[in-house]
Formats: sequence, structure tokens, C-alpha cells
Amino acid sequence: MSDTPTQTADATGAAPPKTGIIVTVLAFAGIVVSLMQTLVIPIVPELPKLLNAPASDTAWAVTATLLAAAVATPIAGRLGDMYGKRRMLLTSLVMVTAGSFIVALSDSLTPMIIGRLLQGLSAGVIPLGLSIMRDELPAEKLGSATALMSASLGIGAALGLPLAAFIADNFDWHILFWASGVLGAICLATVLLLVPESKVRTGGRFDFVGSVGLAAGLVCMLLAISKGGDWGWGSGTTLGLFAGAVIVLVTWGFFQLRVDAPLIDLRTTAKPQVLFTNLAGLAFGFSLFALQLIVPQIMQLPKQTGYGLGQDLLAVGLVLAPQGLVVMIAAPLSSKLSQARGPKFTLMVGALVVAAGYALNIFMMSEVWQLVVVSCIVGAGVGFAYGALPMLIMSSVPVSETASANAVNTLLRSIGSSLASAICGVIVSTMTINFGGHDLPSENSFKVIMAIGCGAALLALFLASFLPRQRAGVVGHGAPAEAVTEAAH
Repeated sequence: MSDTPTQTADATGAAPPKTGIIVTVLAFAGIVVSLMQTLVIPIVPELPKLLNAPASDTAWAVTATLLAAAVATPIAGRLGDMYGKRRMLLTSLVMVTAGSFIVALSDSLTPMIIGRLLQGLSAGVIPLGLSIMRDELPAEKLGSATALMSASLGIGAALGLPLAAFIADNFDWHILFWASGVLGAICLATVLLLVPESKVRTGGRFDFVGSVGLAAGLVCMLLAISKGGDWGWGSGTTLGLFAGAVIVLVTWGFFQLRVDAPLIDLRTTAKPQVLFTNLAGLAFGFSLFALQLIVPQIMQLPKQTGYGLGQDLLAVGLVLAPQGLVVMIAAPLSSKLSQARGPKFTLMVGALVVAAGYALNIFMMSEVWQLVVVSCIVGAGVGFAYGALPMLIMSSVPVSETASANAVNTLLRSIGSSLASAICGVIVSTMTINFGGHDLPSENSFKVIMAIGCGAALLALFLASFLPRQRAGVVGHGAPAEAVTEAAH
């Protein structure tokens, strides 16, 4: 068989696990994996001393995870569609667990980077979880479940910082990774025991050449984005990597259009609903991460600057933690709104809320409570949007491509976050004031970033307006796209 999905009946006749258990286990796994984004942040300044290595080398503890996640996400999605989503989910959880324990046992740079690399390889958990939900849950449960699973990316990132800061401030730094290893092992055990293997499969061969090409292109692009500030944006290395990324990815695209079983079906990706949903995901990834970059800096700058709040990292985490809770609360509300008005409407509402949060942030940044309010507003918008994104994707692609399509959307959100990091880094390093003999980010630099974050959300709103008109409803058990989308593609 080629790309026709197959589904066989359960020969044992055993009752399937309750849907609530499946949703809880998968969402918890998504939150644990997304925690890895912020797990290392509290100890980054201390890594050169802890690992006895220069700062330029210890920065790879962050970069390695970013690159591995970008490469693993689309590949895990495709392999899940072909060989079993639960199987690839378990493989991803083995990676995060093993990587955590390797770092927990390390005191030098090399095992730290290896462990963080393995943690990054677990990034496919969220798109795989979304795809299992589509295959296993009844239609009436799918909307709220996928909203929560998609939002787990924002929930874990927001909750991870205060937890990591508390542990780093009060215990040995290795405890961070012992804890993440234990959480990974719990996820592994619960998925193994409680989550069924989807019987939906895609035929064909795995596109090894396409996976190598995509990996090479993404590594070149993200390495240039993440390290360009250190190497110089006009340096030969940075420009060479950007040029290499363009050449490799364009060549890869031509190749994908000519193979029978591509890693990513670009023709499906080019459909208006999929294309504009992915572009909106890129913009939302930027908006979410921009706030998480500027709030810690505003909080920790000295009060004597006139705009810094002079707080420690734990206080930063406590300011951002409510955002994760708001994202969690907004996810089921997102599902209800999508059922009533359609996911396109929900996505546009989310974009407006995020834009409003950043606009308020331009004028509300002088008190801790103001940053809490703004982060919660942005969190609500992200919760609505992240709940709508997978529904838009799943209503537009065949069941046999669910995991790989969701993986592409997740990848673009991550690329948006990487762009936010690079652009914010340039702004705060160029718009500075001299304070005590040191150059510090100016107040205007933060306001510029807030304005850009607002603009990114408005861009997402603009892109969402091009989505085909939809009626209310959800897609479950592999329902065709036509069940939800009225417009022709």
C-alpha cells in the first residue's frame, strides 16, 4: 500500500482506556517536554563556572536543544504516521528521560551537551500526542483535548521557570535534571500502561534523503539565528549559514515535490488553510516568546535605572507562572468557542487578545503587578490561539498525515520563538544606556520589543483572515476535512 491509512479492529475486545485518562497522560507528557525550554535558564550565567568551560561553549547547552528539537519534530511526526504514533511517543520520552539523567550525572561540558541534545529530540511529543487524540477520542471530546495538548507548549514553558529558579536557588543544580528525569520516567510509564497504540498507519518508505536535507537546512538557519549575535550578523560564518540554509531548503523543496512518499507533503502544506495556519503559528511563536524574554530583564534590572524592578529570578518565575495557569484555563474555553463559531474565529480572537496585551505592556511596565496582568492577558490569547491551531490543521489533512502536519505547525512555532530571541537580542544590545560603567538595555528597547510583539500578533490576525470560511464543529476519528471546511482548497 502507498499512503492509504489502515485501521484494524481490536481483536481482544478489551474496553479502551477512558478518554480522560488518555488526555491527562498525553497533556502531562507535553508539559514535561516543554519544561525543557526553561529548565536551564536559571543556571545559564553559572554554567561556565559549574562546567569549567568558557561561556561561548556553555551556550551550546541551550543551542543544542534548539537544533535537536527542530530536526526531530518533523521526522518524529512522519515516523509516527508510518510506524505508530505511540511507538514514536515512547521513543521521544526515552530520549528526554535519558538526556535528563545524563546531565544529572555530569560535571563537564560534553555530557551536558549530549544530554541537552537528547532532551531536544523529545520535541515531537506534542504533535504525536495531538495525532493520537485525533485517532482515539470521540468527536465531542476532541476539541477540548487537542486545545489542552497544544497549549501544553505554553504551559510548560511558563511553569518551568519558577520551578527551575526555586530548585536552582535552594539546591544543587543537578537536582533540576534528576527531577526532569523522574518526570520523564513517569510519563514513559503512564504512556506505556494507559495510552493505546493508534491503528491508523501510512504506507510507503521513509524519506531518508528528505530528512537529511531538512535537518541540514534547519540546522544552518537556526544556528545562524541563534548564534548570529555572538558571531556578528555580518560575519562570513553567519551569512554563509543563511545562504546555505536557503540553498539547501530550496533544493529540498524541489526534491520533496518529486518523490512518491515525501517527508512533508508540500502540496498539502500549500493548501490555504494549512499554509495560513502555519504562518499564523510562526507569528504566535514569536509573540509568546518575546514576552518571556523581556519580562525577566525588566524585573532584574536595578531600580536605580528608573524602569528596572530589582527583583531576583525566583520573583521573575512567579510573575510568569500565572501565565501558564491562564493558558491552561483558556484551552477548554478555546474549544467551546471553536465549536460555537469555528476555529478560525477563535484564532482571530486569540490574536486580538495577544496584541492588546502587548499594547498595554508599552504603558504598563513600572510595577510587578502590571507585568503579571500583561503576562496573563497574553497567556489567555495564546491559550485561545494554540487551541485553535491543531483543529485548523486536522480539519485540512488526511488522517494518515496528522502527525507530520501537526509537527510542521509545532516546528514553525519554535522557529518563531527563535526569531524572537534573535531580534530581541539585537534590540536590547543596540538600544542601551550607560549605568555604572555598564551598558544596559534602555527602557525604549523594551517598548520597541513590545510594539513588535503587538505587530506579530496583528500579523497573525491578518493571516488568519485569509483562512477559508468554516462552520462550527470538530474533527474526530479521522473525519475528512470536508466535514468542517466548506471552502474548496
